[in-house]
Amino acid sequence: MSELRDATKRPLSPWQTLRAVAWSFFGVRRSADYADDVAKLNPVHVVIAGLVGAALFVVALVLLVRWVIASGVAG
Repeated sequence: MSELRDATKRPLSPWQTLRAVAWSFFGVRRSADYADDVAKLNPVHVVIAGLVGAALFVVALVLLVRWVIASGVAG
């Protein structure tokens, strides 16, 4: 339990967090980079960035489907 508390006290690195989440959405990650992320990133920030990324992905898909339907291509 103390390991989790220590992990949540890691300093904020928004660029590294966003990059790690983006690579995880893409599905490609080197094991060395993964180990580096686990050692340096705050897990709370990773979860928040993942939820925001998933929400943006869903919104983008909905907008794409609406655009295709409105253009008459899917008709």
